[in-house]
Amino acid sequence: MKEINFHKYLEEIKEKFTGWDFSSIHDTGRIQSSLLSWSYGSKVVAAMQDATTVLDMGTGGGEFLSLLNGYFPPTIYATEGYKPNVSIAKKKLEPLGVSVYEVVDDEQLPFSDQHFDLIINRHESYSVKELKRIVKPNGIFLTQQVGGWDCKEINEWFGTSVNPEFKEWKLLSALEMFPVDEWEIVEQKEDFPIQRFYDLGALIYYLKAIPWQVPDFSIKKYEDALYRLYLHIGKVGYFDVTQSRFFLKVKCH
Repeated sequence: MKEINFHKYLEEIKEKFTGWDFSSIHDTGRIQSSLLSWSYGSKVVAAMQDATTVLDMGTGGGEFLSLLNGYFPPTIYATEGYKPNVSIAKKKLEPLGVSVYEVVDDEQLPFSDQHFDLIINRHESYSVKELKRIVKPNGIFLTQQVGGWDCKEINEWFGTSVNPEFKEWKLLSALEMFPVDEWEIVEQKEDFPIQRFYDLGALIYYLKAIPWQVPDFSIKKYEDALYRLYLHIGKVGYFDVTQSRFFLKVKCH
């Protein structure tokens, strides 16, 4: 078996990964995804034009929201539930006028009733009941979500099950959570783009950054599968997996 420098891959994520920043593998082309039929960023920019008070749920380290600085409404808030990201988000967003709150429960957000006319949410959990409480009448909730079968080929390769907590999460199940007498479905779309890994280090980086994909992942435990994948990428040139994404825009009655 050829010796693989796994230590080098582990050092890479320790040194480079902060907040929710995948630029070291995305911007270098080590991982690429096929296009969605919508742009979440463009949807958000358009929705912000008519908004005065906005909430960004699950802002990560503020990477995405900070890029929209030129489109900010008069009042804007962000929440983040992953503690290490909170200080990163505050450092990035508060100088831009964003109030950042750490949250631990989707069911109890630190905002008054009917406070927001736009709530955005990219790959973050949410409570429809709590959304209903904090959004204004005719307010908008706009979200892009990751489906439960996202990148299932990774689980198949390593012989692990798809996380049962998210297994049934898809556009249809999300739609069923919004009662028709309380919400209007404005837009809905679902896509299954291909994500391509061009080297083994990029996949290890991804699995360390997103631990819920393979919850018990470690190089030691999966060394044989990693070596087989190393050979596969060496022969084919890449490793393809199927992403699951859906977009939903709803209006509160």
